[in-house]
Amino acid sequence: MGVSGSGKTTIAELLAERLDRPFAEADDFHPQANVDKMAAGEPLTDDDRWPWLETMRDWLSSQAARGLPSIVTCSALRRVYRDVLRGADGTVLFVHLAGQPALVRQRVERRQGHFMPPALLESQYETLEPLEPDENGIVVGVADTPEQVVESIIEQLGLRAGEK
Repeated sequence: MGVSGSGKTTIAELLAERLDRPFAEADDFHPQANVDKMAAGEPLTDDDRWPWLETMRDWLSSQAARGLPSIVTCSALRRVYRDVLRGADGTVLFVHLAGQPALVRQRVERRQGHFMPPALLESQYETLEPLEPDENGIVVGVADTPEQVVESIIEQLGLRAGEK
């Protein structure tokens, strides 16, 4: 979880590879209307988000039913959004990729071909609700290299490469 540009996709892809787990990108679950809205610089409303979050929750449940621990990226900026994802079958654990706004903005401005414009980044930081003590998750800084961030996640979660 984290704001746009925090490295969710990069980190999740590396983590999925290291742990040999299925991976899904939250952006792929958005209906075209949501993509068009964000591309126009318009933030999504909760009404836009609920079906998107429910689709991800259902994907997580389908993976759990197959006995496959999996990884999905999602901004999950508010607790109520995480509550929907937490409704998935199995154990849901959040990894909050946290970065300083200046660093993340620089990354967003360098991205090519992504529908999320830098102008919406500030609103994401304003919306972000950090994990609360009763939420299952960890916070990891993103200033290091992606490989170092992945290593930190694996270490903090007590996992080993290839472990299910």
